Amino acid sequence: MKVAIAGCIHGELDTVYEQLEQMEKQRGYKIDLLLINGDFQSIRNPNDFKCVCIPPKYRQLGTFHQYYFGQRKAPILTIFIGGNHEASNYLITLPYGGWVAPNIYYMGYSNIIQFNGLRIGGISGIFNRPHTDFGHFERLPMTEDTKRSAYHTRHLEAYRLMRIKQDLDIFMSHDWPSNICHYGDLNGLLRRKPFFAPDINSGKLGSPMLDDLLTHLKPRYWFSAHLHVRFQADVAHDPEHYTKFLALDKCLPRRHYLEIIDIEPRKEAKEPGFFYDKEWLAALRVTNEFLSIDKYPERSIPDLWTDPESKVEDELPYVEEKFEDLRIPENFQLSPPVFSDDDIDPGRTRNFINLQTKEFCDKLGVNDPMQLILELSKPKPNPEEILLSDEESESQEVKEVGPDEDLFFIDKSGDNLQRV
Repeated sequence: MKVAIAGCIHGELDTVYEQLEQMEKQRGYKIDLLLINGDFQSIRNPNDFKCVCIPPKYRQLGTFHQYYFGQRKAPILTIFIGGNHEASNYLITLPYGGWVAPNIYYMGYSNIIQFNGLRIGGISGIFNRPHTDFGHFERLPMTEDTKRSAYHTRHLEAYRLMRIKQDLDIFMSHDWPSNICHYGDLNGLLRRKPFFAPDINSGKLGSPMLDDLLTHLKPRYWFSAHLHVRFQADVAHDPEHYTKFLALDKCLPRRHYLEIIDIEPRKEAKEPGFFYDKEWLAALRVTNEFLSIDKYPERSIPDLWTDPESKVEDELPYVEEKFEDLRIPENFQLSPPVFSDDDIDPGRTRNFINLQTKEFCDKLGVNDPMQLILELSKPKPNPEEILLSDEESESQEVKEVGPDEDLFFIDKSGDNLQRV
């Protein structure tokens, strides 16, 4: 199977697809899958920049919006994880993953999926030690602080992945495991990036959480980006498990940001296609009790290596019952409030539920952080509130423009909006 691996693309989606098309023509083969390791930038219109950490001088709309609105369709199934330059207002509505556009799938905060038999895991974001124990509390409107904390990897997501026991073919992370540089050509890395030396010497280059995941999951391949340099490493875990690590550069001319690798699955697929992973779904159920929308959750999550009393195996019968067909549904749809450049919420203030996430959570029986946030922010009835007269009620109807926003009356005889 031909798998294309990309580093940080920073919104240059067309550039990637055009180069892959050239490779296919020159080399005479078909690429089956594209994996993008963060800084994808699913920016739908200029308003999304209010929730992306990009300095103003580097803000370019790119071409993702054309795929989002259906003007173009990705020619190859594209799977990506989040980095530290993402449209967080969009991605926080897909905590468990989902389609951001037809044929373009986001892995969510963490995930394991299967494609044509390949078992692929991933975790989004970068490491920030003070923020690892935060809950998924970020919501709109975003501040300068929350649009940064939104892409900091949580302990919960690593804990979920540590519950996995079955072998992985591929793992994706934006950050590097902090010790991986010692398994490759360290001197060569320092010749190209001499300013890495202080962080390497202090153990701060990369994420220590990913070290634990590398040791536990032992995937055959691990792909990363973020540091804008190509780097290879080989890790021998035991006689049966060996990881080939590859980090790639960012999407610029004459930079090593894109490679094609032949990868065959450990086990032949029963049928081709794109599927949820049964063990992962069970792990989400086991760890759902630790999900929090508080910045500082009252309940702490156990150490990564702690084996919980509730086992993933215990949840497999439930998953098998609810997901008789594990195929991931092609259920993308435009996500309000962003429909056009001049939408009615230019301030990016309204939280909303992504229907893909609702469908997934209802079926699996897990919590959607955004649903919890909206329930928390619902206005409580005020018994002293003056009600409309029957006559007024007949001529007017109530419409809630945003679940946590003001209420508006819409006059049936016209288009006037009157704020309550």
